[in-house]
Amino acid sequence: MKPSTLSTLFAEFPFHHKNTFGSDPQILAITADSRQVQPGSLFVALGGGSVDGHQFIPAAIERGALAVVGEQALNGLAVPYIRVENARQSLAYLSAAFYDYPARKLTMLGVTGTDGKTTTSNLLYRILLQAGYKTGMISTVNAVIGDEVLDTGFHVTTPDAPEVQHYLFRMLAAGLTHVVLETTSHGWAQYRVDACEFDIGLVTNITHEHLDYHGSYENYRAAKARLFTGLANTLPKPQGNPRLAVLNQDDQSYPYLQQVAGPFQASYGLGAQADVHAEELVQALDGTRFVAVGPGFRVEVHSPLVGLFNVSNCLAALTAAVNGLGIDPQVAADGIAALPGVPGRMERIDLGQNFTAIVDFAHTPNALKVSLETARQMLASHPAGRVIAVFGSAGLRDKEKRRMMAEVSAQLADLSILTAEDPRTESLDGILEEMAEGARGKGAQEGLSFWRVKDRGEAISFALTLAKPGDLVISCGKGHEQSMCFGTTEYAWDDRIAMRAALSEYLGLPGPQIPYLPTREQV
Repeated sequence: MKPSTLSTLFAEFPFHHKNTFGSDPQILAITADSRQVQPGSLFVALGGGSVDGHQFIPAAIERGALAVVGEQALNGLAVPYIRVENARQSLAYLSAAFYDYPARKLTMLGVTGTDGKTTTSNLLYRILLQAGYKTGMISTVNAVIGDEVLDTGFHVTTPDAPEVQHYLFRMLAAGLTHVVLETTSHGWAQYRVDACEFDIGLVTNITHEHLDYHGSYENYRAAKARLFTGLANTLPKPQGNPRLAVLNQDDQSYPYLQQVAGPFQASYGLGAQADVHAEELVQALDGTRFVAVGPGFRVEVHSPLVGLFNVSNCLAALTAAVNGLGIDPQVAADGIAALPGVPGRMERIDLGQNFTAIVDFAHTPNALKVSLETARQMLASHPAGRVIAVFGSAGLRDKEKRRMMAEVSAQLADLSILTAEDPRTESLDGILEEMAEGARGKGAQEGLSFWRVKDRGEAISFALTLAKPGDLVISCGKGHEQSMCFGTTEYAWDDRIAMRAALSEYLGLPGPQIPYLPTREQV
């Protein structure tokens, strides 16, 4: 990476700014966190949110910042100060400039949606590898650069703009040519993936989620739509310019996205009206088979993934690869078959018990619905088998979800255990009561078809005691995540470890301990 002067970073800056470059210092790092400032840094003071970054400008300068970018009118600083209209969006473009715009030299595939983003990103990543492309991936779980796998954080969201651009820079330096980038609505609303120069955009679905942050479904949908409206702004690339929007014709977002996404589109869906669709669908406990049909091709697809929603995810990835990049359909099918599963997504935990145990990330009403429907389909060969669901609803997030998720489980599961899921600073008792009201509203009876168990480990253990041969126990909402938040403290937590620990204890086998949560004393 070549050194950048302050003026160089602004050479292609696309927005209005008032510059005072001063002595035009050489910038060695860029950050919006004053605690991460090191000598030679450019500090970007972000406005809004719970904390105003402008108040940390003196601390940043004291730590060695050589220049500052912000939104407020400020004078008299000891270093150059550049005023911009939107510091968050500026951070993305300045980060891209700092790393010499790596996305312009990569083929960028963006994946967004409410549910299924991580699975679809992994499917697309496997397809590109199968096709021989040197491919990297940035997901809400990790970043994959060749053989290196980097954790991207405790909870699922898109990394901040400087991290995203740094990952892209490292991928380019490692000789990669293609990148699959999973993007969240928060990532789009906070401009973390601006300046990523996307070539292909893909949406899984847009359902009820994050309305506490976005205010309405329309705002939430518009945030995700930025992936598609931004395709027109991607500069021409020497390796090609597909500029394709891959849209889910089965989803309620389709009419809106079809209008805003631009001229180059491809739809996928379970029905024959989609450009790429599924025929001859067969679902089984150990996977799914179907024929993917598209313009000029029919190809058999075999996937270890279960559920109709994963058929949709497979179709999405295949459409992006075949229609967007021209990959042979059979190669795409082989790539899909090569993905054995995604951590914490309908992941079976089998210690020899006479019922099925699954951990899934379903943390939205729609995701819980499709997970429970899939669980029901998995029991097709066991007509007397029951679905026993363990789940919660997060604190300081969309409150409407609490009632909706409990209603979904009351209708689709035989037994429901309501428990903790990142209550944060909210009252867990209050959250559970809101969920209980939703369950009761659909006719569920506490103590007969649903229970409240505050400690998540105890809730999973209790679910196992209810299970009979042929039943299915599914713990939803945490999936692969590695922590749970109580108050402002993150406690180490992994649902998969908890399920293995509970099963080991249930079966009298040696195994791990259920991770500690502060609710343990409240059982």
